[in-house]
Amino acid sequence: MTTSGSQFQGKWAVVTGSTEGIGRAIALELAAAGANVIIHGRNAGRASEVVAAIRALKREAASIVTAFGQDTDWASFVEQCWTGRPIDVWINNAGADVLTGDATQASFSEKLSQVWNVDVRSAIALSRLTGQRMLARGQGAIVNIGWDQAAHGMAGDSGEMFAASKGAIMAFTKSLAKSLAPAVRVNCVAPGWIRTKWGQTASPEWQTRAQGESLLARWGEPEDVARTVRWLASPDAAFVNGQIVEVNGGRNDAQNHGAHDRGQHRDTSTGNS
Repeated sequence: MTTSGSQFQGKWAVVTGSTEGIGRAIALELAAAGANVIIHGRNAGRASEVVAAIRALKREAASIVTAFGQDTDWASFVEQCWTGRPIDVWINNAGADVLTGDATQASFSEKLSQVWNVDVRSAIALSRLTGQRMLARGQGAIVNIGWDQAAHGMAGDSGEMFAASKGAIMAFTKSLAKSLAPAVRVNCVAPGWIRTKWGQTASPEWQTRAQGESLLARWGEPEDVARTVRWLASPDAAFVNGQIVEVNGGRNDAQNHGAHDRGQHRDTSTGNS
Protein backbone atom coordinates (compact mmCIF):
# COMPACT_ATOMS: atom_id res chain seq x y z
CA MET A 1 0.00 0.00 0.00
CA THR A 2 1.00 3.60 -0.46
CA THR A 3 2.97 5.19 2.34
CA SER A 4 1.20 8.51 1.88
CA GLY A 5 -1.50 9.07 4.47
CA SER A 6 -2.82 12.44 3.37
CA GLN A 7 -3.70 12.18 -0.33
CA PHE A 8 -7.41 11.70 0.47
CA GLN A 9 -7.45 13.15 3.98
CA GLY A 10 -11.03 13.84 5.07
CA LYS A 11 -12.55 12.49 1.85
CA TRP A 12 -15.06 9.67 1.49
CA ALA A 13 -14.77 6.86 -1.05
CA VAL A 14 -17.17 4.10 -2.05
CA VAL A 15 -15.78 0.81 -3.37
CA THR A 16 -18.40 -1.65 -4.61
CA GLY A 17 -17.55 -5.32 -4.28
CA SER A 18 -14.88 -4.62 -1.67
CA THR A 19 -15.03 -7.55 0.72
CA GLU A 20 -12.20 -9.53 -0.92
CA GLY A 21 -9.77 -9.64 -3.83
CA ILE A 22 -9.24 -6.54 -5.94
CA GLY A 23 -12.02 -4.58 -4.26
CA ARG A 24 -10.63 -5.19 -0.78
CA ALA A 25 -7.16 -4.17 -1.95
CA ILE A 26 -8.57 -0.94 -3.42
CA ALA A 27 -10.44 -0.10 -0.21
CA LEU A 28 -7.33 -0.61 1.92
CA GLU A 29 -5.15 1.33 -0.53
CA LEU A 30 -7.49 4.32 -0.42
CA ALA A 31 -7.69 4.15 3.39
CA ALA A 32 -3.89 4.03 3.64
CA ALA A 33 -3.85 7.21 1.53
CA GLY A 34 -6.19 8.96 3.96
CA ALA A 35 -9.69 8.14 2.73
CA ASN A 36 -12.71 7.12 4.75
CA VAL A 37 -14.31 4.20 2.94
CA ILE A 38 -17.75 2.67 2.48
CA ILE A 39 -17.46 -1.09 1.94
CA HIS A 40 -19.99 -2.97 -0.18
CA GLY A 41 -20.59 -6.69 -0.63
CA ARG A 42 -22.96 -9.58 -0.06
CA ASN A 43 -21.22 -11.14 2.95
CA ALA A 44 -21.71 -9.27 6.21
CA GLY A 45 -18.87 -11.08 8.00
CA ARG A 46 -16.27 -10.25 5.35
CA ALA A 47 -17.56 -6.68 5.14
CA SER A 48 -17.06 -6.28 8.89
CA GLU A 49 -13.50 -7.58 8.60
CA VAL A 50 -12.61 -4.97 5.98
CA VAL A 51 -14.27 -2.21 8.02
CA ALA A 52 -12.18 -3.25 11.02
CA ALA A 53 -8.99 -3.22 8.93
CA ILE A 54 -9.74 0.30 7.75
CA ARG A 55 -10.51 1.54 11.24
CA ALA A 56 -7.18 0.08 12.35
CA LEU A 57 -5.63 2.59 9.95
CA LYS A 58 -7.42 5.34 11.91
CA ARG A 59 -9.94 6.02 9.15
CA GLU A 60 -13.72 6.02 9.28
CA ALA A 61 -15.50 3.13 7.62
CA ALA A 62 -19.02 1.82 7.08
CA SER A 63 -20.52 -1.09 5.18
CA ILE A 64 -23.61 -1.69 3.07
CA VAL A 65 -24.47 -5.35 2.54
CA THR A 66 -26.58 -6.01 -0.54
CA ALA A 67 -26.47 -7.98 -3.78
CA PHE A 68 -26.51 -6.23 -7.12
CA GLY A 69 -29.14 -8.16 -9.04
CA GLN A 70 -31.74 -7.51 -11.66
CA ASP A 71 -34.11 -5.66 -9.33
CA THR A 72 -31.57 -3.65 -7.34
CA ASP A 73 -32.72 -0.22 -6.22
CA TRP A 74 -29.68 1.70 -7.42
CA ALA A 75 -31.04 5.05 -6.23
CA SER A 76 -31.52 3.73 -2.68
CA PHE A 77 -27.95 2.41 -2.57
CA VAL A 78 -26.53 5.75 -3.70
CA GLU A 79 -28.74 7.57 -1.19
CA GLN A 80 -27.40 5.39 1.64
CA CYS A 81 -23.83 6.13 0.59
CA TRP A 82 -24.36 9.87 0.41
CA THR A 83 -26.48 10.27 3.56
CA GLY A 84 -24.52 12.39 6.05
CA ARG A 85 -21.38 12.51 3.91
CA PRO A 86 -20.29 13.83 0.50
CA ILE A 87 -18.67 11.18 -1.71
CA ASP A 88 -15.47 12.30 -3.41
CA VAL A 89 -14.38 8.99 -4.97
CA TRP A 90 -16.56 6.21 -6.40
CA ILE A 91 -15.05 2.89 -7.54
CA ASN A 92 -17.24 0.44 -9.51
CA ASN A 93 -15.57 -2.91 -8.86
CA ALA A 94 -18.50 -5.26 -8.18
CA GLY A 95 -18.66 -8.30 -10.43
CA ALA A 96 -20.69 -11.49 -10.64
CA ASP A 97 -18.82 -14.70 -9.86
CA VAL A 98 -19.69 -17.15 -12.63
CA LEU A 99 -16.32 -18.92 -12.60
CA THR A 100 -16.35 -20.68 -9.23
CA GLY A 101 -18.86 -22.59 -7.13
CA ASP A 102 -22.35 -23.57 -8.25
CA ALA A 103 -22.47 -20.80 -10.87
CA THR A 104 -20.10 -22.77 -13.09
CA GLN A 105 -22.96 -25.19 -13.84
CA ALA A 106 -25.22 -22.44 -15.21
CA SER A 107 -25.85 -22.00 -18.92
CA PHE A 108 -24.07 -19.35 -20.94
CA SER A 109 -27.28 -17.31 -21.05
CA GLU A 110 -27.71 -17.50 -17.28
CA LYS A 111 -24.10 -16.50 -16.66
CA LEU A 112 -24.33 -13.62 -19.12
CA SER A 113 -27.47 -12.34 -17.41
CA GLN A 114 -25.70 -12.31 -14.02
CA VAL A 115 -22.60 -10.63 -15.41
CA TRP A 116 -24.63 -8.03 -17.30
CA ASN A 117 -26.69 -7.08 -14.25
CA VAL A 118 -23.79 -6.83 -11.82
CA ASP A 119 -20.81 -5.78 -13.95
CA VAL A 120 -22.60 -3.54 -16.43
CA ARG A 121 -26.00 -2.33 -15.23
CA SER A 122 -24.79 -1.59 -11.71
CA ALA A 123 -21.74 0.35 -12.88
CA ILE A 124 -23.75 2.40 -15.36
CA ALA A 125 -26.64 3.15 -13.00
CA LEU A 126 -24.45 3.96 -9.99
CA SER A 127 -22.07 6.10 -12.04
CA ARG A 128 -24.89 8.17 -13.49
CA LEU A 129 -26.62 8.65 -10.14
CA THR A 130 -23.53 9.51 -8.12
CA GLY A 131 -22.07 11.47 -11.05
CA GLN A 132 -24.96 13.92 -10.93
CA ARG A 133 -24.41 14.47 -7.23
CA MET A 134 -20.70 15.01 -7.79
CA LEU A 135 -21.48 17.39 -10.63
CA ALA A 136 -23.70 19.44 -8.32
CA ARG A 137 -20.77 19.66 -5.84
CA GLY A 138 -18.38 20.60 -8.62
CA GLN A 139 -15.90 17.81 -7.95
CA GLY A 140 -15.37 14.07 -7.82
CA ALA A 141 -13.66 11.08 -9.42
CA ILE A 142 -15.17 7.83 -10.70
CA VAL A 143 -13.09 4.77 -11.62
CA ASN A 144 -14.56 1.73 -13.35
CA ILE A 145 -13.03 -1.73 -13.78
CA GLY A 146 -12.70 -3.11 -17.30
CA TRP A 147 -10.60 -5.95 -18.77
CA ASP A 148 -7.46 -5.68 -20.87
CA GLN A 149 -8.53 -8.34 -23.39
CA ALA A 150 -11.90 -6.72 -24.09
CA ALA A 151 -10.21 -4.54 -26.70
CA HIS A 152 -8.51 -7.51 -28.37
CA GLY A 153 -10.86 -10.45 -27.83
CA MET A 154 -10.36 -13.89 -26.32
CA ALA A 155 -11.76 -17.16 -27.66
CA GLY A 156 -14.33 -19.17 -25.73
CA ASP A 157 -17.49 -18.62 -23.71
CA SER A 158 -15.80 -16.65 -20.92
CA GLY A 159 -13.87 -14.52 -23.38
CA GLU A 160 -17.03 -13.63 -25.29
CA MET A 161 -18.98 -12.90 -22.11
CA PHE A 162 -16.40 -10.69 -20.44
CA ALA A 163 -15.35 -8.95 -23.65
CA ALA A 164 -18.98 -7.91 -24.18
CA SER A 165 -19.56 -6.78 -20.60
CA LYS A 166 -16.24 -5.11 -19.89
CA GLY A 167 -16.06 -3.65 -23.39
CA ALA A 168 -19.39 -1.97 -22.63
CA ILE A 169 -18.01 -0.48 -19.40
CA MET A 170 -14.89 0.79 -21.14
CA ALA A 171 -16.96 2.51 -23.83
CA PHE A 172 -19.36 3.89 -21.22
CA THR A 173 -16.42 5.35 -19.28
CA LYS A 174 -15.33 7.44 -22.27
CA SER A 175 -18.85 8.79 -22.80
CA LEU A 176 -19.56 9.53 -19.13
CA ALA A 177 -16.26 11.41 -18.88
CA LYS A 178 -17.57 13.77 -21.56
CA SER A 179 -20.95 14.09 -19.87
CA LEU A 180 -19.51 15.04 -16.47
CA ALA A 181 -16.54 17.16 -17.56
CA PRO A 182 -14.95 19.36 -16.45
CA ALA A 183 -16.00 18.99 -12.81
CA VAL A 184 -15.89 15.17 -12.48
CA ARG A 185 -13.22 12.86 -13.87
CA VAL A 186 -14.13 9.35 -15.07
CA ASN A 187 -11.50 6.72 -15.88
CA CYS A 188 -11.23 2.95 -16.16
CA VAL A 189 -8.62 0.40 -15.10
CA ALA A 190 -8.38 -2.70 -17.32
CA PRO A 191 -6.63 -5.49 -15.38
CA GLY A 192 -4.90 -8.36 -17.07
CA TRP A 193 -4.06 -11.64 -15.36
CA ILE A 194 -4.58 -10.88 -11.66
CA ARG A 195 -4.06 -13.58 -9.03
CA THR A 196 -7.42 -13.49 -7.27
CA LYS A 197 -9.53 -16.48 -6.19
CA TRP A 198 -9.67 -18.14 -9.60
CA GLY A 199 -5.99 -17.57 -10.29
CA GLN A 200 -4.92 -19.12 -6.99
CA THR A 201 -6.34 -22.49 -8.03
CA ALA A 202 -5.84 -22.31 -11.80
CA SER A 203 -4.35 -25.30 -13.61
CA PRO A 204 -0.64 -25.43 -14.52
CA GLU A 205 -1.62 -24.61 -18.11
CA TRP A 206 -3.29 -21.41 -17.03
CA GLN A 207 -0.48 -20.54 -14.64
CA THR A 208 1.92 -20.74 -17.58
CA ARG A 209 -0.37 -18.74 -19.82
CA ALA A 210 -0.88 -15.99 -17.26
CA GLN A 211 2.83 -15.46 -16.87
CA GLY A 212 3.60 -15.84 -20.56
CA GLU A 213 1.12 -13.19 -21.71
CA SER A 214 2.74 -10.48 -19.57
CA LEU A 215 6.02 -8.84 -20.51
CA LEU A 216 6.91 -8.92 -16.82
CA ALA A 217 6.44 -12.72 -16.84
CA ARG A 218 4.32 -12.89 -13.69
CA TRP A 219 0.78 -12.74 -12.38
CA GLY A 220 -0.48 -9.35 -11.35
CA GLU A 221 -1.59 -8.95 -7.73
CA PRO A 222 -4.72 -7.16 -6.47
CA GLU A 223 -2.42 -4.48 -5.03
CA ASP A 224 -1.09 -3.71 -8.52
CA VAL A 225 -4.61 -2.79 -9.57
CA ALA A 226 -5.34 -0.97 -6.31
CA ARG A 227 -2.35 1.35 -6.65
CA THR A 228 -3.41 2.33 -10.15
CA VAL A 229 -6.98 2.99 -9.04
CA ARG A 230 -5.73 5.12 -6.17
CA TRP A 231 -3.58 7.17 -8.54
CA LEU A 232 -6.41 7.72 -11.03
CA ALA A 233 -8.73 8.89 -8.24
CA SER A 234 -6.11 11.19 -6.71
CA PRO A 235 -5.09 14.80 -7.44
CA ASP A 236 -1.90 13.38 -9.00
CA ALA A 237 -4.06 12.36 -11.99
CA ALA A 238 -5.90 15.69 -12.18
CA PHE A 239 -5.33 15.96 -15.94
CA VAL A 240 -6.21 12.33 -16.71
CA ASN A 241 -9.80 11.85 -17.86
CA GLY A 242 -11.74 9.43 -20.06
CA GLN A 243 -8.84 6.97 -20.17
CA ILE A 244 -8.56 3.18 -20.13
CA VAL A 245 -5.41 2.21 -18.21
CA GLU A 246 -4.26 -1.38 -18.69
CA VAL A 247 -2.64 -3.04 -15.68
CA ASN A 248 -1.14 -6.20 -17.13
CA GLY A 249 2.64 -5.89 -16.96
CA GLY A 250 2.72 -5.12 -20.67
CA ARG A 251 0.80 -7.26 -23.14
CA ASN A 252 2.97 -9.97 -24.68
CA ASP A 253 1.15 -10.45 -28.00
CA ALA A 254 3.61 -13.10 -29.15
CA GLN A 255 2.26 -15.40 -26.43
CA ASN A 256 -1.47 -14.88 -27.03
CA HIS A 257 -3.41 -18.11 -27.41
CA GLY A 258 -6.15 -18.68 -29.95
CA ALA A 259 -7.54 -21.90 -28.49
CA HIS A 260 -10.92 -21.83 -26.81
CA ASP A 261 -10.60 -21.22 -23.10
CA ARG A 262 -11.40 -23.84 -20.52
CA GLY A 263 -11.77 -21.20 -17.83
CA GLN A 264 -11.17 -17.51 -17.45
CA HIS A 265 -8.40 -15.50 -15.87
CA ARG A 266 -10.34 -12.64 -14.31
CA ASP A 267 -12.01 -13.79 -11.11
CA THR A 268 -14.99 -11.47 -10.95
CA SER A 269 -15.90 -12.88 -7.56
CA THR A 270 -13.37 -10.40 -6.18
CA GLY A 271 -16.09 -7.84 -6.67
CA ASN A 272 -19.57 -8.79 -5.52
CA SER A 273 -19.10 -10.95 -2.44
